[in-house]
Parts: sequence; structure tokens; C-alpha cells
Amino acid sequence: MQYHKITAGDVKELIALIGNANVMIDEEKIDMYSRDEVSDKLWEKMPEVVVTPENTEQVAAVVKWANAKVVPIIARGGGTGLAAGAVPLNGGVVLSLEKMNKILEVDTANLFMVLEPGISTGEVQRTAKEHGLFYAGDPCSAESSFIGGNVATNAGGNRAVKYGTTSRHVYGLEMVMPNGEIVTFGGKNVKDVSGYDVIHLFVGSEGTLGVITKIWLKLMPLPKFVATLLVPFAEMQQAINVVPKIMTAGIVPACLEFMDSESIKASEIYLNKKLPYSDAGAYIICQVDGTTEQQVESEYEIIGKICEANQALEVFVSDNMASEERIWKARKAYAEALRMISPVYCMEDIVVPVSNIPAALEAIDKIAKKYRCRIPSAGHAGDGNIHCTVLREDRDEHAWHDLKDSVLAEIYAVVYELGGSLTGEHGVGAKRVAAMATHMSDAQMAVLRSIKTTLDPNNIMNPGKVLPLI
Repeated sequence: MQYHKITAGDVKELIALIGNANVMIDEEKIDMYSRDEVSDKLWEKMPEVVVTPENTEQVAAVVKWANAKVVPIIARGGGTGLAAGAVPLNGGVVLSLEKMNKILEVDTANLFMVLEPGISTGEVQRTAKEHGLFYAGDPCSAESSFIGGNVATNAGGNRAVKYGTTSRHVYGLEMVMPNGEIVTFGGKNVKDVSGYDVIHLFVGSEGTLGVITKIWLKLMPLPKFVATLLVPFAEMQQAINVVPKIMTAGIVPACLEFMDSESIKASEIYLNKKLPYSDAGAYIICQVDGTTEQQVESEYEIIGKICEANQALEVFVSDNMASEERIWKARKAYAEALRMISPVYCMEDIVVPVSNIPAALEAIDKIAKKYRCRIPSAGHAGDGNIHCTVLREDRDEHAWHDLKDSVLAEIYAVVYELGGSLTGEHGVGAKRVAAMATHMSDAQMAVLRSIKTTLDPNNIMNPGKVLPLI
């Protein structure tokens, strides 16, 4: 598809629309918008122009302008994505929502927060807590990711096993559609079946159907008691085999995470802090929360006994903030720790039914041995979401791409055989477009394509992401 290339005259028109302070073309300033957290330079592209609108009306003006000229619009949040989903690979305008960063309302009577997309998820969590409330979404990148990006990718994170992914907490959206019109769907009604459920079509659409400019988030009462368990095992399969036993014990943990031995050692080196049983084959990290101390104690005791009966080396229980933070630092440092070992790597986001996690990890281990590479794994054991990461290490560019392509093809094949999918929370972006097209049927792809074509006939909204560019 042919898109209009930005000219000096176009830049002047954008400045006239939203002001000189909100338009950038200087290469030093816009370089940071040429990439996300994907480490491979294959997924980098310098924007033609970056705009930073301050309100919905300015977003609408830019989108309407772009639609008339057939210029791509790439909406961008915090830039923490892991699928090249906010990279301008087909040129055009990067529309950064960083200046739309206000919490507009905290409604304690109805348990809602209304906010703009450019605020960090960590700030959302803290603001809710200040009001005695709880926002359950918790991606590992909470301090740097924007809530708008979480909504656009339907981010999951640590607490998805109990509280669900971002979509469960979104009850309303204000959107700028591809023609520049501003529309609002939903709001503070807990039940609303007036028309199609388009809110949850836009959640997870990765900026391909419009730009999110306002969000209604459902909050919850803050859990009064929380405890975290760190459980080391001698072998990875022992740790993973215990997960289905925990999940069928009549308890729904808030978090149920795992780390393999390579991830544990990498995090220990990165944090420069000795971790308990760091020579273990794997960790299970489990968190329970509730309204009474007795409930929480009862639940973690049951989980602890299950682990002890299934070859756990030890069960460490944290019931205070300091020790809880020490446990979670190791898990949340996973990506940064691997980057220290191998600055270029390919982090995957596969998901399988929980009972098939042992088979998936066993298959990944066999693939790593077959190709003589390292593929550390960690992730969200309670919901079947595995982050397996192929490390480049000392391979040259050609060998790296050959390795990555071969390894990913085999991993994806195994995942689909096990009833899984190629992304659980990071999104398709540009990185997984070809793979998704390979594993989806023609009929499935036709449904997705028809939605995209109907809402965005000029294909200006983040083209080449989620669906192949035609």
C-alpha cells in the first residue's frame, strides 16, 4: 500500500493544528520513538514526525488530517511494548500520548477511576491505594508502562490468574476513530448490553482501530491481608507439576509465577544480592490475599503443604512488605537480567492451558538442546503464560536470525498442538504478524480483516500490526 510521505508543508500544517511545542522532527528528539523494548534492530524505524497532543480534540484533529492525506498514525504509550507494536515501520506520524496524563476522577462511591491514557500503571495503582481502593492490573513494567498501552494490548501481568487481564477492569472508552470522530462507549454502568460489546473489541486492538483517549477503570476494595510464598524446587518439572495441584485445591491465588534456574541466577547477578536457594532448578512464587488474616493464613498453609508434599526444597512465607518486595524484585528483574547476559534476545509470550505447561516447557528444553542455544523461561504459571527467551549471545547477525526463525517456528508449532496461542499479553504487534497468519485459518483472518477494513478503510491506524499489510 502507498502512503503519503511527510513534507515540510505537512509539518507546518500539523503545527497549525496542535502547536509548535507538540510537533517534533529533530532526529535527536525523535530517536527514542523509533523502537520499543524489542532488542533486535530489525524492529526499529525512525518516525517521519512525532506529535504529542494535549487533549482529545488535538488527537482528533491530527487523525482527521492523516486520514485525508492517507498518512499512517502510530499511537504510542510508554514504549515498553515487546512486539514492535508502536514502531513506525511504514512511516507516518507517531502520536505519543505522554502529555495526556491526568487522572480525571476517582469515584469512591461507584469504585471507578476515570483517566487519560498517558499515566503510568504504577501511578494508577498508588492513586487507588491512597483512596483505600485497589487496581488489580499489575504488569511487571508498571512503573514505566502507560495505562493506555495496557488497554491497547490487553496486558496481563502477575495478578491475571485471580483478577483477570486488563479487559476485565475496563468499563468505558473514549476513542478517536480513524476518520477523526470522537466516540464514547460504556462508562460507570457495571451491566450494559446496549449494542455490540465494542469496548472489548478495542481493548487489545493495539492501536489498529482507533486511538484511546479516555478510560473508565473499575476498582476494588483494597485487600487487607497479603502473603507471598517463595518455593524452590530441585528441578523445573517438579515445580511446574505442582501448579495444576495448587489451581485445583479450592484456592485462587492472586499470583502464581515461576522462574527456571537460568532466570534465577541471572536475576541474582543483576540485583547483586544473594537469593535463597539460588542453585535450585526453579522457583514457584505464589501470592494470596483476602479480607481476613485467618483466610490468608489458611490459604498459604494449604499451598505450602501441597508444595512440601510434591518435593519442594523449602517454603518461605513473607507476610510483610519488606520481605515481599525482596521476593518480587527477583521475578520482576527477569527481562533486565537477561539483557545483561545477552543484549539482543527474543522474548516470547506463548500461552497454553495450565495443565499443558509441563509439556510446553519440556518441549522448549528439547528445542534449546537441539539448536544448542539457551532459552530461559519464567512467567505466569497460574494462567499458562510462558515467557521463554531465546538468547543471541555471541552469534553473528546471520546465524542469529537463522536460529531465531527456526526455534520460533518449532515453539509455535508445539504451542498450537497443545491448544495454546502465540501471545498471551504482549500482543501481536509487527513481530508476530506472519506467525499468527500462519496459524490462523483463512476464515478467522477474514473476520479480523473485515473489522479492520470497515472501521479503517484507508488502513492508516498502525498499519502492518496484528494483520499483514496488503
